[in-house]
Amino acid sequence: MRTTFTGIPGLSTPPEVAVVIDVMRAFTVTAWAFRRGAERIVFAETLDEALELKARHPNWLAFQDGPVVPGFDLANSPAQLRSLDVRGRTVVQKTTAGTTGALAVAGARLLLCASFVVAGATAAVLRRTRPAAVTFVVTGDGGRADEDLACAEYIAGRVGDDGLAPGPFVARARNSHAAARLAEGLRLGWEGVHSEDVPLCLEADTFPFAMAAAREDGHLVLRPVSGG
Repeated sequence: MRTTFTGIPGLSTPPEVAVVIDVMRAFTVTAWAFRRGAERIVFAETLDEALELKARHPNWLAFQDGPVVPGFDLANSPAQLRSLDVRGRTVVQKTTAGTTGALAVAGARLLLCASFVVAGATAAVLRRTRPAAVTFVVTGDGGRADEDLACAEYIAGRVGDDGLAPGPFVARARNSHAAARLAEGLRLGWEGVHSEDVPLCLEADTFPFAMAAAREDGHLVLRPVSGG
């Protein structure tokens, strides 16, 4: 399997197979939403679109990143997600990095979204489908986020070596700028940050499912898929 690691700015044409990485925190949040029973995640291109979709579908929830925005139900915190009942619900998500990266490669034949919690299952899907080439999209920090690159390299390594240990890759994420930024936000009392967010983002291979995105009714929709 030939692998390419790139940021969103490095994308020109949609690859055949893409794995979009956002460890802190978008695709850790989506994984936890599925673990808690959410049916699907609809990616929105803008905050306004997310709120419009929620207004048209009163039972839907809306998640965003950054400071808390009126009308949204969650500011992208996996720990705070535990206080929401997402069972059977559709979630609209708009984030600066993760959903933007997924939308940038929406034309891919196979589009997976990943973080450490679903890394092993994501590698299993790639091992099963045996693509000739995979593009890993590092979404954070303009493609330079070490937590996302470490996760991408771990998934790529797991495809060829299912016994590869996550420890060194998780350690890089623990020491990343994103982890430090969330710790600083916690110290400053940012409303959308929880003390358990970073630890939850650093758990590896927590869930047995991967997450695949495809077009449905004009929207890019993420759903869990078996990693077995």
